Amino acid sequence: MSPTRSPIKALAATAACATVAAAGIWFAAGSASAGTISGTLYRDPDTPVARWLQSNPNDSRAAVIRDRIASQPASRWLSSFNLSTVGSEVSTYVGAANAAGQIPALTVYGITNRDCGGASSGGAPDLNQYQQWISRIAQSLGSRTVILLMEPDSIALLTCLNSSEIAARNQALRTATQTLKAANPNAKVYLDAGHSTWNSASEQASRLVAAGIADADGFYSNVSNYNSTSAESSFGRSIINALNSQGVTGKRQIIDTSRNGGASGDWCGDDNTDRRIGQYPTVNTGDANIDGLLWVKPPGEADGCRYTAGSFQPDLAYSLASSATNPPSSAPPSSPSSSPSSSPSSSPSSSPSPSGPVVGGYCAATYRTTSSWQGGFQGEVTVKAGGSNTAGWAVSWTLGSGQSINQVWGGTLTTSGSTVTVRNAAWNGTLPADGTTTFGFIGSGSAGTPTLTCARP
Repeated sequence: MSPTRSPIKALAATAACATVAAAGIWFAAGSASAGTISGTLYRDPDTPVARWLQSNPNDSRAAVIRDRIASQPASRWLSSFNLSTVGSEVSTYVGAANAAGQIPALTVYGITNRDCGGASSGGAPDLNQYQQWISRIAQSLGSRTVILLMEPDSIALLTCLNSSEIAARNQALRTATQTLKAANPNAKVYLDAGHSTWNSASEQASRLVAAGIADADGFYSNVSNYNSTSAESSFGRSIINALNSQGVTGKRQIIDTSRNGGASGDWCGDDNTDRRIGQYPTVNTGDANIDGLLWVKPPGEADGCRYTAGSFQPDLAYSLASSATNPPSSAPPSSPSSSPSSSPSSSPSSSPSPSGPVVGGYCAATYRTTSSWQGGFQGEVTVKAGGSNTAGWAVSWTLGSGQSINQVWGGTLTTSGSTVTVRNAAWNGTLPADGTTTFGFIGSGSAGTPTLTCARP
């Protein structure tokens, strides 16, 4: 059966046995430089994890899954081959992201003979229909920045294809990239680079050149594994050097950090409890070679060995999130290049900014700075219902001089000039009388004490 969301399998046998130390690198929002993308990543309110939370609000795992997984932006997978519906799916998703002033990420997963017939088999019946599918995606991208991660494993995994089939796939990927870029020049297109314990960097670079990376913005890695961010960034630099030697310059990397906070190696995480979510998604990476640390494979969605590929499994999500060392509410460590003075403060501010009493009112919000560092800070807002249930909420405030908001969890951000508004997520809009919920954010600039207003959305 064709998966409906984010299936991924495909690893060479030697890669499955490899292990790499799980060293992590964190990049501080606000003080670190980025690659070629700037802005806030879009968090889709209609995901398998959000729907599970809506249906299971009293599950003992719900709070951890909500705060550490559902709060974060992850890529939307286009994995069901359907020529009649893919255009509307893409336009709806991209349109919602554009309306929020945020950057959508799409993983395109419909190449013919995907996964070499493994647990995530499926895709287009032939490459001609594949190009029709790509054309309909391209026509629905709009004109703003959108991240497109093309066909996981399509370049790293070629063992089931003969030489003519490899050539045909390379041409299909090249044509697809050209079609997407022509439709939306602001689209950022990245091709499959496998991961650091699969093919060598030189081999992968040669495959990327053959598949048309000259027309793309770069490549992504680690969707099919759990290798550390440091290992993947080193691998990426080696690929970039190899590409440069072949006359292909200016390419950058995206790293999937959705599940690389623990042990690396064996490709399938369905039965492995020594996994953790890694760095939280950002395009503010502190490395000019890296355009983003993204959650390409949504945490909690199965690989296809114990559960159906792409299905959301709360036990997997809870295992990944419960042992995470850096949940969203904790302070983000500084960039490796930062001086000691730029590391986050370990003492959060205990001074909230009240928005007024809630007695008889619809809702109120209070703010506190949970950490700060040179050029940035992290804030937390508590929303409290008044004397009756809420049916959604919206918290607004005016940014101070030099401030911007880079990332939000537990809500959806919109910005109009210097006014920012965070509206409830799908799972925390309904509060009982006097009930509370929280959302957090990372900001650039100096932390202040904003005056908050809370109202109906």
